[in-house]
Amino acid sequence: MAKLKKIGFIGTGIMGAAMAGHLLNAGYEVSVYNRTKSKAQALIDKGARWCETAGECAKNQDVVITMVGYPKDVEQIYLAEGGIVDSAKKGAYLIDMTTSSPIVAEKIYAAAKAKNLHALDAPVTGGDIGAKDATLSILIGGDKEDFEVLIPIFEVIGKNIVYEGGAGSGQKTKACNQIAIAGALAGVCEAFAYAKAAGLDIEKVYAAISKGAASSVQMTGVVRKGLDGDFKPGFMLKHLAKDLAIGNETATAYGQALPILGMVLHEIRNMEKSGQGAEGTQALLKYYGVVD
Repeated sequence: MAKLKKIGFIGTGIMGAAMAGHLLNAGYEVSVYNRTKSKAQALIDKGARWCETAGECAKNQDVVITMVGYPKDVEQIYLAEGGIVDSAKKGAYLIDMTTSSPIVAEKIYAAAKAKNLHALDAPVTGGDIGAKDATLSILIGGDKEDFEVLIPIFEVIGKNIVYEGGAGSGQKTKACNQIAIAGALAGVCEAFAYAKAAGLDIEKVYAAISKGAASSVQMTGVVRKGLDGDFKPGFMLKHLAKDLAIGNETATAYGQALPILGMVLHEIRNMEKSGQGAEGTQALLKYYGVVD
């Protein structure tokens, strides 16, 4: 099989721009589209070709990668008239790396297969730092033979690359990841809320518990920032709310009750209503009254 050289990359936000940049640096011919062109300008300056629509960005590409916002956005750019499935050339590989719904992933897979296209769902974990450092974990659903063809591309942008199973399996695995994060994040916030209520020195408590069995990425990599007064987003609260809503809805469909997820989703949605949705997830400390 001929080497895959031409990549259309759709969605050049915080993470997408870094990922597309790694592909450019690796020698791929990259075309880009984003609703706000200024967010793609640095890539254009580095040699990426600008496209005016998602459909144009998909034309004549060996691979099309998407990293957009919400499941409705994913469904629109893939399945609308003139979208990716309509525009991609026969035999192209379509990789959605957005955290989206497994139901949408399965719909895209079926529509793509009907047009002799290869669709995979490949959401990522690792946040903005993982995207910048090319150390993302990539969770992949779709046909295994398609995954194997695309390994060289995945290796440019990630380190922990796992084939999870058939179409939708990547998104289901990402839901597991976000469900685990929700509990860990809320647990750390509760621990420091208890420490404050009990009259303890927060920093001494942190020093005591952050290096033992209670330690976690959420404690040392996320909540630590909030304790330092830094609420800039590595991952926005509103995006975690979106992810947890996907987990909540699909868990219901699978007949599984997830009360901790439901609690954290309720808390984050309350914070969104108060205008804090664009802050980092460490801002959940505010909900618990640990910081102002």
